[in-house]
Amino acid sequence: MRFIAFYFVLLFNSFDDGAEFVRYIPQPMNLFKGIFNTSLGRKYLMAITGAGLFGFIIAHLLGNLLVFAGPAALNEYAKKLHDLGPLLWVARLGLLGMAGLHIWSAIKLTTENREARKVPYVGAVEPVDQHRRDDFVAKFAARTMIFSGLIIAAFAFYHLAHYTWKVPQINGISGEFKGDFETYYVHETDDDNQTAFVSPLPDGEGAEGENASDVYRMVVNGFKVPWVVGFYVVAIGLLCVHLSHGLSAMFQSLGLKNKNYGKWMDCGAPLVAVLIFLGYISIPVAVLAGFVK
Repeated sequence: MRFIAFYFVLLFNSFDDGAEFVRYIPQPMNLFKGIFNTSLGRKYLMAITGAGLFGFIIAHLLGNLLVFAGPAALNEYAKKLHDLGPLLWVARLGLLGMAGLHIWSAIKLTTENREARKVPYVGAVEPVDQHRRDDFVAKFAARTMIFSGLIIAAFAFYHLAHYTWKVPQINGISGEFKGDFETYYVHETDDDNQTAFVSPLPDGEGAEGENASDVYRMVVNGFKVPWVVGFYVVAIGLLCVHLSHGLSAMFQSLGLKNKNYGKWMDCGAPLVAVLIFLGYISIPVAVLAGFVK
């Protein structure tokens, strides 16, 4: 209902004096322009793209957790994703588009908010109690959204270069572990001497697009580098600080939050963020501690 109301706000704000009413029958182009050219529209855009990105975060986490089920489970899952072919690229481009629109709308809204208030708020200093501590944490998450979002975007780029583009110069691997992930492939069939999606192909025999990648070995060797794990944990922490405010704000922007269950959403958002944080960092921590080998 709130989105429909937004449509008609855009419609009637475009009226000209003396114009006939028939000119203002809702037009899709008016709605499209309104979404990109108004603060309210950009809030909807940020909320909708945020919802899509949140769905990816959950799906990506569930797939990554297959590392605890062993190499066969994770490598076969990765092979099925790669076998999607063009559909996988459609999904990747869709995610890239959502991320770009999310960042753009966030920057525009932040700039508008700063320009709208040149003079900072002034108020009396109150005693610090539990309520004010919670309020401070919430405001910190809200005020640092743009910065945490940009850092997360930088980490996402590094993460892609690390495990998707397989750039060997950035993974920090040396010594007994072969640093070029492009050489990590596994057999896809069972026989007396090999296990499907577990036994590695000899060096130089695998090829991208022809053989299944040994994603399990990439994850294990990649997270044996302490500074990579540290960077990963910090970035996931920032992501979850971002989510702790962003999830609640998303429901607010979409008009799905009211006083009956708004408090539950405000409490649930940080809880969901903590669970996502624990889920993601469990993988590098388990590798570094030797639980996943």
